[in-house]
Amino acid sequence: MSLATLRLADNLAPALASGHPWLYRNHLPKHNVQHGSWVRLEAGSEVAFGRFDDNGAIGVRIFSHTTVPDDVWFKRRVADAVALRSPLNEVTDACRLLYGESDGIPGITADKYERYIVMKSYADSVRDLLPTVAKALSQAVKVRGIVHRYEGELLPLYGDLPPPEVTVRERGLQLIANLYEGQKTGLFLDHRDNRATVGQFCEGKRVLNLFSYTGAFSLYAARAGAQHITSVDTAQPALDDAKRNVLANDLDMSQHQFLAEDCFALLERLAKQDPQFEVIICDPPSLAKNKKQRSRAERAYTRLHRDALSALPAGGILAAASCTAQVSPDAFRETIAEGAKQAGCRVQILHEAGHALDHPVAAHFPEGRYLKFLLVRKYDLA
Repeated sequence: MSLATLRLADNLAPALASGHPWLYRNHLPKHNVQHGSWVRLEAGSEVAFGRFDDNGAIGVRIFSHTTVPDDVWFKRRVADAVALRSPLNEVTDACRLLYGESDGIPGITADKYERYIVMKSYADSVRDLLPTVAKALSQAVKVRGIVHRYEGELLPLYGDLPPPEVTVRERGLQLIANLYEGQKTGLFLDHRDNRATVGQFCEGKRVLNLFSYTGAFSLYAARAGAQHITSVDTAQPALDDAKRNVLANDLDMSQHQFLAEDCFALLERLAKQDPQFEVIICDPPSLAKNKKQRSRAERAYTRLHRDALSALPAGGILAAASCTAQVSPDAFRETIAEGAKQAGCRVQILHEAGHALDHPVAAHFPEGRYLKFLLVRKYDLA
């Protein structure tokens, strides 16, 4: 196989040596490399091998610093990633087996739901690697089928197609996952630990779960002994699935209310009323698609946190989350502080976290850290 070599500026050698998996297009010399081709990169004495992409800002996604990856290489990388997740086997049968760049396989994720794996690719240049990665996954994990979720379809890569939905277990709870139409690849797996943390503060409390999707946070609150839980989402089908989750776990439906409503508007109303909830969970979808939208997203988070804190009594708990990659942990923390200032109160940060174990963040790839989660307690100004 002929391999194109791109000679980079010598001052890029430290960047290449750092292990960061992206080389931006504006750092590439003139070339005629074809989209989706393997390429050898050289800068000073540093060498790397990656996939060239002629779309977007990222010109090359780097896989290795020693060789062009082959089947054996992928088998080794996948086996290492699967082994890392082994502690979760007793906790859940739904987890992220591959987390792209942070597991050394850029642009590709793989999520396991019971006996099925759903893969996604985030770059056209790596899409033809999916069958090779799927083969490695089938050798590392016993599954019935592996599929590629692409443009609303599940394309078979190994074994059987999954049924319309599967039921997975998570710390003794049952969760319904629609692998064809659900958010992400079916469920929000990254909040697993955060759901358990919130549950510790819900006993005897009235809980408001905003942007609730299929109600996973609500299930943890109910099992912990919450007095009442209100789940709010704009999508009625998601709320219907949340009701089914409550029934599937033999929880008391009379303790639950489900509202199909805009969460921003609801919070704004609640902020002007006497407190109705002691715990508010606020986990909105991503509020920025690029850096240009970052300031707008930060203003939106500040507004949410201001209104949520205004709606809580002294001593109330706000569980605030952000999956917006463009908003840093420090910036997100600032939206809590500014929201508290505007609400005329102070907050104590009781707990701060990010992803669960199956979403590791490589030290040389801080961009892999997208999830922010803070548990804060409100107290009034003296």
